[in-house]
Amino acid sequence: MSRINTNVSSLLAQRILGQNNKGLTTSLERLSTGLAINRGADNPAGLIASENLRSEKASISAAISNAERADQVANIAEGGLQEISSLLIELQGLVGESANEAGLSQEEKEANQLQIDSIISTIDRVASSTSFQGTKLLNGTFDYQISSQNTRVSDFNINAAKLSHNETRTVQVLVTQSAQHGALYLSTGGNLDLGGPTSSFVFEIGGSKGSREFTFASGTTRAVMISAINTFTSVTGVSASQQSTGVFLKSTEYGSDAFVEFKVSDDGGITGADGILNVSSINEGVVKTGSATVFTSTNAIRDSGQDVGAVINGIEAVSKGLNARISSDFLDVELTLTTGTSGGATKLGSFTAFGITSGGAKFNLGPNVDIINQASLGISNVASRNLGDLTNGYLDDLGSGKTANVVDGDVAQAQIVVNEAISQVSTLRGRLGAFQKNTIGATIRSLGVALENTSAAESSIRDTDFAQETAALTRNQILVNAATNTLAIANSQPQSALALLG
Repeated sequence: MSRINTNVSSLLAQRILGQNNKGLTTSLERLSTGLAINRGADNPAGLIASENLRSEKASISAAISNAERADQVANIAEGGLQEISSLLIELQGLVGESANEAGLSQEEKEANQLQIDSIISTIDRVASSTSFQGTKLLNGTFDYQISSQNTRVSDFNINAAKLSHNETRTVQVLVTQSAQHGALYLSTGGNLDLGGPTSSFVFEIGGSKGSREFTFASGTTRAVMISAINTFTSVTGVSASQQSTGVFLKSTEYGSDAFVEFKVSDDGGITGADGILNVSSINEGVVKTGSATVFTSTNAIRDSGQDVGAVINGIEAVSKGLNARISSDFLDVELTLTTGTSGGATKLGSFTAFGITSGGAKFNLGPNVDIINQASLGISNVASRNLGDLTNGYLDDLGSGKTANVVDGDVAQAQIVVNEAISQVSTLRGRLGAFQKNTIGATIRSLGVALENTSAAESSIRDTDFAQETAALTRNQILVNAATNTLAIANSQPQSALALLG
């Protein structure tokens, strides 16, 4: 080296030392923070990917928290319903005890009524007080609101419905098969004309509730036969009426479970035109083609009803009698259709049942805030005025002075109402349990796996590999020491020029 002003070797050593110092600083930073990416310059593409993964982790963690919160809400609602269920069971016992009129004094009946009044009051109090963070759970707060209910729908139950912001979900029904009674037509010419004055015509009528045997003498009119059959309608589930020149037997209920069966035990030697000529299976008042059967003493004729066939919002419904239900991710609804010539269950065609405008307990159980990740659950009002149905009455009808009180009211009606109330509460508890076990439970497990995998993916990009980084630290330390020694040598080289002056 013969130049003094410019020491190229020193400049080279300084540059290399600066690079090594930077590498050492980077290793120390990564080992100190535990992060391989501390700023965008470390890995621009990796930073973008890791930030997206961190965002997903935050969303998934929030969804898990939401699911756990939903489970807590369901637990509190279940606790209130469990207490109401216990009260209804106790109420059932009081109603059954009060039906034992001959073995119960007036004072005991009145005491039972006091207990019933207290139970009804307690049910209303539980329904109005069960809450989560001030939000009432069992008073209808989370029931669905509808608009424009069609007269072809007599009752409905919305279990779940996903609605976007300000959306109204229209429930469209297409009736593809009419609901029908089980029915038979007994063609008669007039009064019974048997083989002799002591002969008896004996037959059995059966229905979904039971069967009953009837015995009639010669000369019995159709009106007398009809009256006798109708006396036992509550036992058999079959009613009778006169139609043309015969007796029309019809099940009291609609659907495939309802039926009418006619079986002869003794024909009594029917003669002439004034006996029963034949028994026919009919379709809502019209004799079914090819179904007429010539009467003999050994034939047993049976006709079953037919469930309504329906498609609701493009999904084929599961039907029973007048009821049709669909259960999908976006809509779970059950409808009870009306009957008659313009009824929903007996007239084919399409109609709009109603529109769902709002309501339901909504939980966001996914990482994205959209209708796909939303779970919705309807929790109806379980106050006594809402437990029961329009046909048989409601639970508050068991109160003092009302139609189904146990002192001087209809105890049979009271038991029917209590049975329906128990069924409604247990069904709601079952839906809440299914929501907790399947929807919430499966969601938490699935989100937990997603959180693990997302965290692993984010860690592989962003976190420091300590084995690799400690090796890099050692390397950079050695290189810094070497570059420092080299710089010292390079700085001393210009001194060799002094030898030329001396």
